[in-house]
Amino acid sequence: MERESVALEEPDGTAAPEALAARFGPLYLHRRLALEAAHELRMQSANRPSGGRRFWESRLLRAALHLSGFYRRGRANAAKVALRRNPVALAALPPRFDGFTILHLSDLHVDMNEPALMRAIALLGGLDYDLCVLTGDYRGRTWGPWVATMAGVERLRRHLRPPLYAVLGNHDSIHMVSAFEALGIRVLVNEAEVLARGAERLYLAGIDDAHKYRLDDIGAAAAGIPAGACSILLSHTPEIYREAAAAGFDLILCGHTHGGQICLPGAVPVTLGGALPRPLAAGPWHYRGMAGYTSTGLGASLVPVRFNCRPEITMHRLTRALSAGP
Repeated sequence: MERESVALEEPDGTAAPEALAARFGPLYLHRRLALEAAHELRMQSANRPSGGRRFWESRLLRAALHLSGFYRRGRANAAKVALRRNPVALAALPPRFDGFTILHLSDLHVDMNEPALMRAIALLGGLDYDLCVLTGDYRGRTWGPWVATMAGVERLRRHLRPPLYAVLGNHDSIHMVSAFEALGIRVLVNEAEVLARGAERLYLAGIDDAHKYRLDDIGAAAAGIPAGACSILLSHTPEIYREAAAAGFDLILCGHTHGGQICLPGAVPVTLGGALPRPLAAGPWHYRGMAGYTSTGLGASLVPVRFNCRPEITMHRLTRALSAGP
């Protein structure tokens, strides 16, 4: 029986690359596009940059910060991007990957965080790393045009060295995959890649957004990874930490939380949303033998301010964990 043809369109009305349908399959692509289209309609009909309660909360927060005189300080804080270094010991790491370094950027929201983007570019000068990964949320809004977003990503890309891999976040469109890959950034959508050093292998997998669109498929991403092989998962959100550990991943790199973005002294998030355990909100953590790291992100969302929670880019250095012995 002949398949029904899939008609895809970019937000500006131009035809999307047929490679998307061929690569992801028409069923997945129809589901992703339908969810995106429904979200676009909701946001356009409401004529507001984000939906419902969160939008009104952001407006009230912005007004309160202006009235209290803290808004300017929060904007300044949002530009103070830190370079963090995170050592990760993995028992399954192949010997030739000992010392392997991964530059990790997340939650760029580039079209509403220009000062943070420029600070990150300044920090990138002279950094030495083996791999660069980006874990989602590249545009400021969750809907609408993304031309300005890609312009910002392209500026950043000039200062990044390949190989580069990325995953999509809840602010991102599947249409952005082709634009990213035209810049030499491979987007992993429930897929995996093999990194080789001689005869040794390290597996890198990435999933679609598990927060809003919930089209993540860890099983598909892990399908080609041999049992016992060292593997890293890229996910926009840490919310799927249980599933990632159950699938046998050694390390998960993610973002989404912004570390709370607005925190009490001591970096205690005022709110995280959902049921995510607070230890997973920012920085390194472990769960049932799996190492994890949640980036506080480069940009800010809704209101471009930060308090007691610095934005970051992160350098992970992988080392072989010592065995416990007999």
